[in-house]
Amino acid sequence: MNLPNRLTILRTVLIIPFVIIMLTGCVGEFSNWIALFIFILASITDLLDGKIARKYNLITNFGKFMDPLADKLLVCSALICLLEMSKIPAWAVLIIMAREFIISGFRLVASDNGVVIAASMWGKSKTVSQMIMIGLHIADLDLWFFNFMEALSLYVSVALTIISLMDYIIKNKEVMKEE
Repeated sequence: MNLPNRLTILRTVLIIPFVIIMLTGCVGEFSNWIALFIFILASITDLLDGKIARKYNLITNFGKFMDPLADKLLVCSALICLLEMSKIPAWAVLIIMAREFIISGFRLVASDNGVVIAASMWGKSKTVSQMIMIGLHIADLDLWFFNFMEALSLYVSVALTIISLMDYIIKNKEVMKEE
């Protein structure tokens, strides 16, 4: 079990206290800030595990499978919490989660055909925009500038989600052709 894989596992484990704190507020008035800290920490592990794995040639089959799964679990868990708390609209959650399911299916079909679909710059930009958008919504600072940034980040995130989906489909359409 190398360091990148441990970071991926840590990210997955951090989802549990994150969700509990987000939905129950069990640590009192600082619940949002503690949840935000956990979310940022989990997001940083996403950045670090890939960099470390590539730099030190520590890429494993476990990491190839679990890293994107951990990312999806973190983002989807946060979106569902924000939806439950009425901090984010359902249409945005549906678009973002639908894209994740479609790309996961695409990758599964590609994998069955011996093809690895690497993350594109659009996909990476989408992930960063989603992490920022989620962080802003968790912080929930009720100031006009932050309200504007929350709304803007939501629309940017959804736009990049759709663009990255189209990019994957266009670049990898041959994966879906029948043999």
